[in-house]
Amino acid sequence: MTDSEKTEHIKKVVTAEGVALRKRHPILNHQNAIGAMILFISLVGMIATAVLYINHQLSAWFAIPIIAFFASLTHELEHDLIHWMYFRKKPWAHHLMMGLVWLARPSTINPWKRRELHFNHHKNSGTEVDLEERALTNGEQWSIRRLIAIGDNGLAVLFRIISASNWTVRKVIFKRAFMAYFPLGIIHWSLWYIFLGFHAVDLAASLADAPIAWSATTLNIMHVINILTVVWIAPNVLRTFCLHFVTSNMHYYGDVELGNVIQQTQVLTPWWMTPFQLFCFNFGSTHAIHHFVVKEPFYIRQMTAPVAHKVMRDMGVRFNDVGTFKRANRWNVNDLSESKS
Repeated sequence: MTDSEKTEHIKKVVTAEGVALRKRHPILNHQNAIGAMILFISLVGMIATAVLYINHQLSAWFAIPIIAFFASLTHELEHDLIHWMYFRKKPWAHHLMMGLVWLARPSTINPWKRRELHFNHHKNSGTEVDLEERALTNGEQWSIRRLIAIGDNGLAVLFRIISASNWTVRKVIFKRAFMAYFPLGIIHWSLWYIFLGFHAVDLAASLADAPIAWSATTLNIMHVINILTVVWIAPNVLRTFCLHFVTSNMHYYGDVELGNVIQQTQVLTPWWMTPFQLFCFNFGSTHAIHHFVVKEPFYIRQMTAPVAHKVMRDMGVRFNDVGTFKRANRWNVNDLSESKS
């Protein structure tokens, strides 16, 4: 079988399993209601956890990961919404959901702008023009810079600006990034840097035995920022790092055949990545399925995963190819000549 034939076989088997699931569980046919309910539960979970923290009933160390988990659900919803899987015939409800999932995850770019990037990702996955994955360091050699960039979108943009060949390109990168992140992303990363900067300066001054006498206004502002960091900012920094760590290592880059879905992704589920999977809703296990069957919502992919994984493995999709960490996401396990982005 050619890779194209293998791809069609995988699509057929996985699609059939989705149809069978819906016949066994008719409730799954109510896709719009399920999507709206998942969003409602996610937002309620995030808000309830935030209230518990603000009322001193939950520590920050528990609040941050709990909120990050609920936020990971909204990422899956956004991904489905980008493919118009919910309320396609009710634009107001569709766009309301898009706005709410962005509000829950302000570390990301505007989801309406991301739609264009994501469709391009499917069309040109693994190539130089796959800007969505390239922005997440796909194809770069592993380094401290890459490790920082996958968790900090602001610094990732700064690194791309610094690496640009001339000032014209730098201006284009800055303008595109600013428009993509405006306004929620700008607010999110600005608050994060203010939080880090204030506490770094305060700690350094204390260690130097020269504590700073901050004004009451500054302390009041920082009190609000500290709360926002725990209940809104830090959970999304954690979620962002985990998601980007998984996705930037499960996609192949550079030496893939254009349009060959077999070569686009792997199933990445080694045991030691379990903590990362927890905050990106098992992305490493199910995202490769999405490349074959694009129009299935994320909860269906979770349910069809056992069947999907079997046929994908039989057809040659790779599983736990951790060698990509050394190969800078290259598909060919023997050719390491292309090691730079």
